[in-house]
Amino acid sequence: MSENGQTLIEIPASLTVRELADRIEASPIDVIKQLMANGVMANINQQIDFDTAAIVIAEFGFEALPLKAPEAEAGAELAELPHWRRMLGNEDPGSLVTRPPVVTILGHVDHGKTTLLDAIRQTEVAAGEAGGITQHIGAYQVSHNDRSITFLDTPGHAAFTAMRARGAQGADIAVLVVAADDGVMPQTREALAHARAARVPVVVALNKIDRQNANPEKVKKDLADLGLVPDEWEGNTMVVPVSAKQATGIDDLLEAILMVADSTEIRSNPNGKVLGTVIEGQLDKAKGVLATLLVQNGTLRVGEIVIAGEAYGKVKAMFDHLGNPIRQAPPSTPASVLGLSDVPHAGDLFYVVDTEREAKALVKERHEQPTPAAAARPGLTLEQIFEAFQAGAAKELRLVVKADVQGSLEPIITSLKGLSVGDIGINVLHWATGNIGEDDVMLAAASEAIVIGFNVTPDLAAKRLAETRRVDIRVYDVIYRLTEDIEKALKGMLEPVKRTTEIGRAEVLQVFRIPKIGNIAGSRVTSGELRRNAKVRVVRGDEVLHEGSISSLKHEKDDAREVREGFECGVGLKGFDAFEPGDTLVAFIEEMVAVE
Repeated sequence: MSENGQTLIEIPASLTVRELADRIEASPIDVIKQLMANGVMANINQQIDFDTAAIVIAEFGFEALPLKAPEAEAGAELAELPHWRRMLGNEDPGSLVTRPPVVTILGHVDHGKTTLLDAIRQTEVAAGEAGGITQHIGAYQVSHNDRSITFLDTPGHAAFTAMRARGAQGADIAVLVVAADDGVMPQTREALAHARAARVPVVVALNKIDRQNANPEKVKKDLADLGLVPDEWEGNTMVVPVSAKQATGIDDLLEAILMVADSTEIRSNPNGKVLGTVIEGQLDKAKGVLATLLVQNGTLRVGEIVIAGEAYGKVKAMFDHLGNPIRQAPPSTPASVLGLSDVPHAGDLFYVVDTEREAKALVKERHEQPTPAAAARPGLTLEQIFEAFQAGAAKELRLVVKADVQGSLEPIITSLKGLSVGDIGINVLHWATGNIGEDDVMLAAASEAIVIGFNVTPDLAAKRLAETRRVDIRVYDVIYRLTEDIEKALKGMLEPVKRTTEIGRAEVLQVFRIPKIGNIAGSRVTSGELRRNAKVRVVRGDEVLHEGSISSLKHEKDDAREVREGFECGVGLKGFDAFEPGDTLVAFIEEMVAVE
């Protein structure tokens, strides 16, 4: 394209130096020289933002134009939004109003995350807030210039990402804490990867500026290398110097958070459907189940019926973050609630229903099938990526990459970023040296990514978490095999195969006739277990009479999700009821696995 005699070059919000050179058909060396001439030190694989790229493009006689995302990609991004954000699509746009931002604190260990939270909290108390902090409820609100800000009192990306892995996203803004005397550390990069994967804006709190060995300028340069170019360097990241220990710069940080919130669509309908996220839950010996709920739409009131995961109940009482009783909680308000039947999990979505009968029915359904959060995030294997792409469920292959040494990591990342097939490409969410840990698996689980390791192994805790979260971990010792497998996945050349695994057997002891339902096989489990979501073969002698799904599974008149060896149960099958005593029921599950 050309305009006023100048050629227009479309570029995305960020790209590498190599990608920029390719777009303007110039040598990467020449691009690096222009960057240096403009005060930016960068290597060939470093990410630069749009504004920096536009300056370089102008030096080469072109004009930069922001690359517009196709509608299909916009739809894909919408599908990746947390459930509660998607629910706002059902609200009347005219009824949406700005709500207080919800903020989480991330950063490297010992850089002062908890101290900063304490400083923010103590500043609010010192400002004359009545009541004092009487209890810990996992979140609290502060006021700045007559505007509220909600802070999640769970510093660290582990808690932040654990909520995302359950389909929730409690935070609107992430504050990345970086020590001015220490700079960017491995966990800083990791925390930033988690924030970017969650698609939330980042404000940097440059902490410990009171220390004699503090070097803010060096830290800003390191942040710029990560793509967090400070606004004072004409970037788009607000970097605020603070000292959590001396409680200085706190007001500036709060102001920066509100400025970022003003530029972001953080809205809700206070009169709409009540829904939000569970921050934490606990069993209090005196009060019973105590749950901290963060309201994200609507207004929660005492007396309403709430469902949170597999817990439900009428809200008997609510308390704010200071322990004061409240009758209602508008959007972005954290409230400690009494009245739930069970302790909900952090990250569970909650909403209000009309009656307890409706709540009981919905919870019963959830007991019998996976929760919506679990069902929405099944965990993709490498072999299923192309299938998901063809179905319109995936637009990119997301990876978390770990390698033994930096010398191996850099060529791997360069090779992976160069791979693409048609419209599907590679998005490396995080890369670092060292063995594969729980944080890597949690990031992959929350982002539907795959973990790739080169000359490293997952630790025991990471293996267990990967099995629970159904995260695919691939380990290689030859680089070309790693890139070859990824390229094959993009091309759909790795065809998954269906594997059948027997999980249990039962013997039919007696057949019961149930009116309007049919015959039920009264059975005893002789090995393994029968599961409600499994399939069953009916075997008589050497002949397989039927193969199908379980329609009902009961133990002592109660519905059961599973019945283990030694116990008796009643089994109903879809499409078959010609049971006879002595029949063998073989339970099995089917799953897609890679071709060896």
